[in-house]
Amino acid sequence: MQDKFTELKDRKSVGVLPGITKRVMSYGDDSMICRFDLQKGAKIPLHSHEASQNGYVLSGKVRLLAEGEETACIAGPDCGYYFAPHETHGLIVLEDAVLIETFCPLRPEYIAD
Repeated sequence: MQDKFTELKDRKSVGVLPGITKRVMSYGDDSMICRFDLQKGAKIPLHSHEASQNGYVLSGKVRLLAEGEETACIAGPDCGYYFAPHETHGLIVLEDAVLIETFCPLRPEYIAD
């Protein structure tokens, strides 16, 4: 399973939650990269998944949440972040934002979109 070479204009935008859309940009059997467009005020509730997750903030500002941590991280343009497999995490969108995220292994439920 793979989708090697793509352009943003050719990728389908899929609603994830209110105010949040994703585009799967490319993937192989072991990893994937996605673009997320987020509107101010949107939230991703605390959750976890099998995949490790690396992210990069292209624009905007988000508050990253991790269960069990006393302080949250506010991430803006040019900030990176990482969540380990099965680590509980979420976010609150403070300003309209664009995030690029990689998942390893790929999240097969994202391919179905």
